[in-house]
Amino acid sequence: MDVATLAEFLPTLAMAIALAASAGLRAWLPLLLASGLARLGVLDLGPSFQFLASNKALVLFGVATAIELIGDKIPAVDHALDVVGTPLRPAAGALLAASVLGTVTDPLTSLVLGTAVGAPSALVPHAAKSALRAASTTVTGGLANPALSFLEDAISIVTFILAVLVPLLVVAGLGLTLYLASRWLRQRRAAEQAS
Repeated sequence: MDVATLAEFLPTLAMAIALAASAGLRAWLPLLLASGLARLGVLDLGPSFQFLASNKALVLFGVATAIELIGDKIPAVDHALDVVGTPLRPAAGALLAASVLGTVTDPLTSLVLGTAVGAPSALVPHAAKSALRAASTTVTGGLANPALSFLEDAISIVTFILAVLVPLLVVAGLGLTLYLASRWLRQRRAAEQAS
């Protein structure tokens, strides 16, 4: 791959990673937003992923988003949604990443690249969210979880918007989050071993 081709591909790859990261907090909301923007002609999807802008997809993503957003505010339901969301969020991230990798003409290659890039990108924010929710449940008995849910909604939307407008910024933030989380885990392990 020459430098010019790489320079053209990097923003698309950054957008794929950033969109997948937004799916790490909410699986359906970024898919709904991507569908809507694709339908309006603002977001270019690969030829094999045009179905995401269909009426059926918009309705499905809309209903699923409503269920996810409302259910996540109910303490007993939010844990069930998190269990379902653990495999669903990386899958949604992979689908979002693959859908914007439109420069890759082969749908299978696009899907494989989307999975390789999107699933781990969605797992980073999902893991951070899960750790925060577990701490919140332990400390507040789950009473703070609905407030955290609203915060997660906002972060997912802002991440999505930034992914479309300035994807390299989101990728840098994702890298920083991964670095800080791994550093915190190393310090925690070192403190446990010292005890």
